[in-house]
Amino acid sequence: MRLTSKGRYAVRAMLDLTTHSNGSPVRLQEISNRQNISLHYLEQLFRKLRNGQAVKSVRGPGGGYVLARSMDQITIKQILDCVGENINPAKDIVGSEAENANTVEYHLSRNYFQNLGTIMREYLTTTTLGDLMRKAGDIEIPTRTEEATLATETIANVHQTSSTTSTTEANTEATNNFASMIRGPLGEINQ
Repeated sequence: MRLTSKGRYAVRAMLDLTTHSNGSPVRLQEISNRQNISLHYLEQLFRKLRNGQAVKSVRGPGGGYVLARSMDQITIKQILDCVGENINPAKDIVGSEAENANTVEYHLSRNYFQNLGTIMREYLTTTTLGDLMRKAGDIEIPTRTEEATLATETIANVHQTSSTTSTTEANTEATNNFASMIRGPLGEINQ
């Protein structure tokens, strides 16, 4: 159930392309420099994104890549599918495990992880590049000095928090706060 670098980098590169395209092609070298992603790796990802019809290549002087469709028509799931990312948490619950563990607990856990996979697919399918781009103004990017200060404060808060709650709970709270900036509560999906 782990999102690998190819999925994360593909989404970042597509967001960069969306931000900097303005209808004209963007060179992979420019994306590579801005996002600090290897040019060779981007070439592999964009070959897959082109084959998956998420981007179009433009040849010649001033060439590069553009989105194949509007940013509101390209979902995060489509990007992940293009690069072969599979984040289904139930993908390994098959075969010999089912034969050797045909118990109530096995079926409960299998159903739970299958439902989690459904929620994840739904979330990724209902989030487009456009949705993320509209949230760009809400994200404050700290300077290097602010990052160092934030890291120090976070460590201090974790130490203070650990006396009353676990570090995992503090990290979960921080993650939930950030996630809510991108998308509303998960319950909204199922309504």
